Amino acid sequence: MYIGEASKKTGVSIKAIRFYEERGLIRQPERIGKYRVYQETDIELLILIKEAKELGVTLTQLEGVITYNNGKVDWGKIKIFLREVRKQLINQIDDIKAKIDSLDKCYDQITP
Repeated sequence: MYIGEASKKTGVSIKAIRFYEERGLIRQPERIGKYRVYQETDIELLILIKEAKELGVTLTQLEGVITYNNGKVDWGKIKIFLREVRKQLINQIDDIKAKIDSLDKCYDQITP
């Protein structure tokens, strides 16, 4: 599919898709004439990048994670990374819960 269709399918702007190509987050697509042609794997990666960014993952972090072996995406490496992101989010939840507990104790000690 062409870049416009890839953009519509993923919700990622054409400008961002080109930027991700430049940064090496997605492979340089094949071309038919002057048109870029994206494969389903490219679409999956664009969706992954979009969702990861929404979780606070930086493009620099993703650059070290999205790799190719023999022309294929190393999904195993991505899965390990996502497990680590999940663990970090759970730790953040635990930290916030501890702060709320501390705040509640402080609040309860204040007498009007």
